[in-house]
Amino acid sequence: MARARFTPAVKTIILILFYVVVLNFGDAVFSLQISQLDFNKTFIFPNSGGEGGTADNTHHTTMFLPLFLSPPRINHYSSSYEVSVQQSRRHLQSRRPNARMSLHDDLLLNGYYTTRLWIGTPPQEFALIVDTGSTVTYVPCSTCEQCGKHQDPRFQPELSTSYQSLKCNIECKCDSERENCIYDRQYAEMSSSSGILGEDIVSFGNLSELSPQRAVFGCENMETGDLYSQHADGIMGLGRGDLSIVDQLVGKGVISDSFSLCYGGMDVGGGAMVLGGISPPADMVYTRSDPERSPYYNIELKEIHVAGKALRLERQVFDRKHGTVLDSGTTYAYLPEEAFKAFKAAIMKEVPSLKQIQGPDPNYKDTCFSGAGSDASQLSKTFPAVEMVFGNGQKLSLTPENYLFRHSKVRGAYCLGIFQNGKDPTTLLGGIIVRNTLVTYDREHEKIGFWKTNCSHLWERLHISNAPPPLPSELNNTNFTSNVSPATAPADQPLYNGEFRAGHITFYMSLSVNISDLKPHIPELAQNMAKELDVNASQVHLLNFTSKGNDSLIRWAIYPAGSADFMSNATAMDIISRLAENRVHLPDTYGNYKFFEWNIEPPQRRTWWLQNYFIIFVAFLVIIVLGLAASGAWIMWRRQQSLVAYKPVDAAVPEQELQPL
Repeated sequence: MARARFTPAVKTIILILFYVVVLNFGDAVFSLQISQLDFNKTFIFPNSGGEGGTADNTHHTTMFLPLFLSPPRINHYSSSYEVSVQQSRRHLQSRRPNARMSLHDDLLLNGYYTTRLWIGTPPQEFALIVDTGSTVTYVPCSTCEQCGKHQDPRFQPELSTSYQSLKCNIECKCDSERENCIYDRQYAEMSSSSGILGEDIVSFGNLSELSPQRAVFGCENMETGDLYSQHADGIMGLGRGDLSIVDQLVGKGVISDSFSLCYGGMDVGGGAMVLGGISPPADMVYTRSDPERSPYYNIELKEIHVAGKALRLERQVFDRKHGTVLDSGTTYAYLPEEAFKAFKAAIMKEVPSLKQIQGPDPNYKDTCFSGAGSDASQLSKTFPAVEMVFGNGQKLSLTPENYLFRHSKVRGAYCLGIFQNGKDPTTLLGGIIVRNTLVTYDREHEKIGFWKTNCSHLWERLHISNAPPPLPSELNNTNFTSNVSPATAPADQPLYNGEFRAGHITFYMSLSVNISDLKPHIPELAQNMAKELDVNASQVHLLNFTSKGNDSLIRWAIYPAGSADFMSNATAMDIISRLAENRVHLPDTYGNYKFFEWNIEPPQRRTWWLQNYFIIFVAFLVIIVLGLAASGAWIMWRRQQSLVAYKPVDAAVPEQELQPL
């Protein structure tokens, strides 16, 4: 067999290819060794402990509950990949990671805002009231003998492989058997919660840069009062104290000593929350918060102005007892007696054209006004502006939505959301004061910041991307079809990262409207949904609907525009973000509503017939037309032949010779 001969050019190309392969192989080996070094690291969370802790009642009695936490252990949720990514991030940026979380529900409809937290391995989901006046986070336990029916199933410690109860020791309050550490909380409205203390992995959602962490929380065995009857599962304590979720994360060194809350405005609800530091806006207004003054988050309030005029009050009226306390778990605001009377009189003086009417509940002496119109955005034209002046001279401007709430029985009527705090001289500012206001609790620098904004669009206002942290490369090209991500932490929404093709998006919608009342308005609702999701009305499809008590449950689907097989990555992520961040705003006629269980479904694999149906249809039409044309031509030819063969009776016929027989 003849030996192949190569020209010099071919030899040069082969030599170059050989070097490329060898060099790439060397790089691959080097990269593999580096990745093995990274993957062999172990992430151990430091132990946290100490003394402190505060009781969560409005009587402001302090209970010290020192604890020894269990020995440090490996975080089962943190893969080595995440550790190496987090370590590299720390080299690139000086700030610590934070946990961005969504807020749900409505301050006045529900009386609180909730966020989602996941506890255990595998994670169990809970809706918890965010409360800056509480220092312990707790959820109903499966062993609870007196717990109400709440939004989610009770926590089942036996199903979590990472759960561990805190054993009785000299540093904690023990149960009667002296086996476990326990907690006990009493609240001013005569509700209470008690149970054992346990430790497990807590996850904050996929918007969070912060990986899941071990934390101590309460496993309820008994609850009374409003805690028993409320829809939310439990409390997320953000106050000062060793059991506070903030103090535990700060003690581990995983977040900076700060957190932020942003409550949605009137008729909107929802909002946002950040555990850890953020870059504050340049025009944020600050006031000092002295941790030595009280166990609560207090501010230095000096004056209140109504329509530009200061209320005539004693200089120290807002500084008595515990001073002025900011409490996210309280719905309304409560002023000392003399301050409330002066505030009420100043407001009434500015709205002489409005009629004063009885409040929605005859058991309470609410101050209500009718004739202001139903458009909340126009209330500033009727009601005066209010300012809070702090000790440093800075002012926080309040719009009417910060001191009014809608009358539930009279359309276009509003009531004062600021009341007298009985005979208690403490000033208590609840969530109504900070609606559509970003409040940053900068505990490290002992100050609290306020920034008026639209909390429904907080991330855009802060120029923070809605995109979640990147997934490991092996997950980047996965088409997820579940609302629970395969990443380490579940979330309010799934992690959809990388390039994928979204065939369509499905999600559920719950409305506080009876199904019989809703049916006639479903086409209108679909139009509103299309507008809010920025898609064509033809893309919004109603899959099914059913009744759930007095509420309605609808399943929607968003399909690609036109005849496309799939929608783009950006379009799908925009729709999911609007649902997850409560950026879908519908008219009041639909009542209270929420979205959940959104899924991105992959495009359906179509058969050859479906993919080429147009060509097949055209070919079929052509065949039919040609067939009809051929049939017509044949019929015409036959008729022509019959006309040629026909002869009249009197026509001359050529004589033919008879053939012999």
